[in-house]
Order: sequence, then structure tokens, then C-alpha cells
Amino acid sequence: MRKDSRENENMSYRITITGGAGFIGSNLCEAMLSDGHSVVCLDNFATGFMHNIRPFMEAYPDRFKLIEGDIRSLEDCRRAVEGADYVLHQAALGSVPRSIKDPITSNAVNIDGTLNMMIASRDAGVKRFIFAASSSTYGDSTALPKVEDKIGNPLSPYAVTKYVAELYADVFWKVYGLEYIGLRYFNVFGRRQDPNGAYAAVIPLFVKKFISHESPNINGDGTYSRDFTYIDNVIEMNRLALQAASGSAAVNQIYNTAYGDRTTLNQLVAYLREFLSDFDPAIIDACLIDVINLARGKYNFADVLTNNETLENAAKIQSEFMAKKEERTHENVVKTLQTPGLRSVSFGGSKRVTELITRVKATQGIEDYTYLDISTEAFFTTSLLSTKKADG
Repeated sequence: MRKDSRENENMSYRITITGGAGFIGSNLCEAMLSDGHSVVCLDNFATGFMHNIRPFMEAYPDRFKLIEGDIRSLEDCRRAVEGADYVLHQAALGSVPRSIKDPITSNAVNIDGTLNMMIASRDAGVKRFIFAASSSTYGDSTALPKVEDKIGNPLSPYAVTKYVAELYADVFWKVYGLEYIGLRYFNVFGRRQDPNGAYAAVIPLFVKKFISHESPNINGDGTYSRDFTYIDNVIEMNRLALQAASGSAAVNQIYNTAYGDRTTLNQLVAYLREFLSDFDPAIIDACLIDVINLARGKYNFADVLTNNETLENAAKIQSEFMAKKEERTHENVVKTLQTPGLRSVSFGGSKRVTELITRVKATQGIEDYTYLDISTEAFFTTSLLSTKKADG
């Protein structure tokens, strides 16, 4: 009789999450606590933040425990997995550029630290070691779609470290009997993702540019594609990894964790511009200003204009669009300011829009109102991502 591959779906466990104060780790902490599990978070706050987990400390004082420690310390790892049923190992030093700049630290964290966690998990009798692998393992392979057992040669120290983690996991299963599931994450984005720092991921970095009314910098012609994966898909994969029946064909495997579609950087810029301009119309204005700069060769913004279009065409396109945009914005301003009892306006921080509101006020006889600038980073983690979540 075939064994059910989802035997742990309705049970509560003690789960250790390394890197639990980081972007992906804090989302996993939240999900596991919501599912009724007890969580131990191990983090040294090298890339994580206390504000990501403080709400869990307050809401779940009996089921959430923080251990401030480092996976490079075997003793810290042992403390973190004591009594644990499962481990969700997310702690790592990400970023290919960072690993190229400092391969020694990347190796120490991603290989030595992961080995420490496996040893501690083995000795503590952990049921399964579930860890964050990476799509960087595919290296120089050009084959599409990406299939788990067909990889290329690593192209960075970071890719080497993530592949070594997969090799160690398989050895620990075969030699020591420690079950594992590795999840190869593809370009994860979502709430709590940090837009700051030298190694910020592309989506929060682009959003940060847009909300500052600047155009994102695109290296090359923008046709390079990636598979961008929303954080909730990652959470669901980790849930399934927990639920997989011990001894079933589902365990001791590596799985791609991705959306399953390609998005070019040009398309990404267009999507973000469209979504964010709903909250701050000045974002459209900022992008179109760079149309002329493109024609002058200052920027490579291929999704707005192709390289063979002239400065005159660029100016014409901008002029026509701005005229239509002005008409639509005027209608929105009038409608909003005439709403009974409403004196708060959220049209973004554009000087042009501010001047338009002033004119509408004068012509419509509207006396006072409060102007609210919504062009802040806050909406990136709420409105934009809930839109993407709905899209899949």
C-alpha cells in the first residue's frame, strides 16, 4: 500500500529556523507560528533585523524564542536545535557580488555554518533538515527549463557554497540517516525584503529608485530574464517539505522553488512602473524624463525607446504622453477634492501635481485640505506585493 506523502499536515512541532530575522526567515517564522508550531529563531543579525521578529516575540511569548548566535559556532547551533523536530535552515550570506569580493566569509558562513547545523541536527535527533538551496547552482547551464538533476558549472563562490550544501545534505542522509529536502530558490521577492545596502535584490532596488522618482539602472539591453518568485510560494514549499512523509520518495530530494515563468528586466521595470504609478503618478513622470536622456546616450532604458529612435521622437512621445497624463490627473484631482468631507489628498510628491492641485483648488472654490505624500518605501511591502500575490 502506498504511503501518504503528507503525513504531518495537522500536527504541531518545534521548528528551528536559522536566519529567522531575515527576509525569508522572518516570513517563515510568521507562517510556522500561524500554523500552530513552536519556533526557535537563530540569527546573528548580520543581514536580519530585530523589527522583523519583534511582533512574534510579543504575540507568541510561549511559542517563539530568539537565540542570538552565529551558525559558524557549533555550540550556538546545538543550543538552537535542542528539542527540535525540524530545521528550516535559511541563514546564509547571499549575493554573488559579495561572494566574489569576499569568498572566505561566504565560505565560512554558507559551508562551515551549514555543516555545523547538520552536525547539530544529527546529534539532536532532528527528523528532517530542510534548507535553502539556490538557483545559482545551475551555473553556466543554458538548458531550459531548469531541471533539478541537470546543472552546469558554478560561476561564483556563492554558487559553489550552495552546491556544496546540497552535497553535504545527501552525504548526511546516506551516512547518518538525517533526512533532508533542499529548495532551490529563484529570485525571491516580497514583504520585509530590504531595499538598502550594496547587495540589495533587484526588485526592492528598482522600487526604491522609483519611489525616489529616479529611473532604475539596467545593465545591458534589459532582455536578460529571471524567474521571480513571490515569498508566499517559498512559504508553501517549506510547508510541503515539512509535511512530506518520512521514507517517502518526496524526501531526500532537491526541488526548484520558482514561479515557472521568465520576466525580462525591461518587463520588470514596466510592471513596477505601472503598479507604483497607481499610488504616485510622479513615477511615470520621472521615467519619461529619462526618455530624452536615453536618446542622448545617457541611459540604456530599452523598454521606453529603442536605441535607433531620435531625440525628436523621444520628445514627441514624452509630450503626447504628458498631455494625456495631465488630463487624467486633472480629472482625478477634481474628483477627489470635491468628495464631501474629504480633505486628504494622496497624489504623490510631484511638483507638477502639487501645482495642479493648487489650481484646481482655486477654480473649484476648495479652501483647505491636507496634502499627503505617499511616495515612501512603506507601500512597497503592502500594496505592490499584494498585487503580485494575486497575480500568482
